[in-house]
Amino acid sequence: MKKLLTLILTLALALSLCAAGTAENASGMTVTAPSGAPAIALAVLAAEQPENYTFVAADTSAAAFAKAETDFIIAPVNAGAKLYKAGKSTYKLAAMVSWGNLYIASQKENLKAEDLNGAEITLFGENTINAAVVLYSLKENGIEPAGVAYLAGAADTQSLLLSDANAIVVTAEPALTAAKIKNAAISSIPVNELYQKATGNEGYAQAGLFVRAETLEKDPEGVAAYLKQAEAACARCAEDVDAVAEAAVKLEILPNVKVAAAAIPNCAIRFVSAPEAKEQIEKTAEVDLSQFGGAVPADDFYYEAK
Repeated sequence: MKKLLTLILTLALALSLCAAGTAENASGMTVTAPSGAPAIALAVLAAEQPENYTFVAADTSAAAFAKAETDFIIAPVNAGAKLYKAGKSTYKLAAMVSWGNLYIASQKENLKAEDLNGAEITLFGENTINAAVVLYSLKENGIEPAGVAYLAGAADTQSLLLSDANAIVVTAEPALTAAKIKNAAISSIPVNELYQKATGNEGYAQAGLFVRAETLEKDPEGVAAYLKQAEAACARCAEDVDAVAEAAVKLEILPNVKVAAAAIPNCAIRFVSAPEAKEQIEKTAEVDLSQFGGAVPADDFYYEAK
């Protein structure tokens, strides 16, 4: 009996040391992320170790890939794929973390898809994958706007949404939630809802978590450990919204807890490993191959844990 108890205690100690080692392996990983919705995916991790996280403007992702200064990068999957194909990045896709935070919105009461037929719609980000997905989703659902105009970003279409009672715009979370708090008359249609009707996929491949080839070579165990932590952090975006909201506000990713708590469930944060996401990524790429460098990503773009 004494020997059995000793064996049990020894095994328990070994398991605890193993768990501690795993956490330690992952604790030093550095991450670059855009200071917007996709960064919500890892907010609870970043709040615990802010010194390891760098938040940058969304349009600087190419520079982050080129510098290759951090172990991981969160960025639009098409940007990472395009740079990898061109030989300008050594980062492989480890997982998808964001599946589309776009919405079509208006001050019109109870906006419906059929209201978009023959309407003027203002999008943001001309010649981007986001705009391509919106136009594709409209077309595949038999919706033909009278005209399409563009503004620079979601903040710009949010301003138009608030200032023009007749405007129909494409904006994104958390800008949409912030607008709805200011004007309760605003209603919206998830672009993902239209995209799912067109493709059968729950969302489109928006932002991914990329891992540096050098880090994979030097510390594969640390990479595997961090990816487990990242998966758990993404899960908390659905299971513990208040904690994620507090972390996002602390990091200044989102403006305040009220907006954060309301917006996070609408940001489509889900961790899906790169191999499991491949089919959905290819479907998104086929919407506009030019956004992915002219072809769907090659097999070696996807990192698969051994």
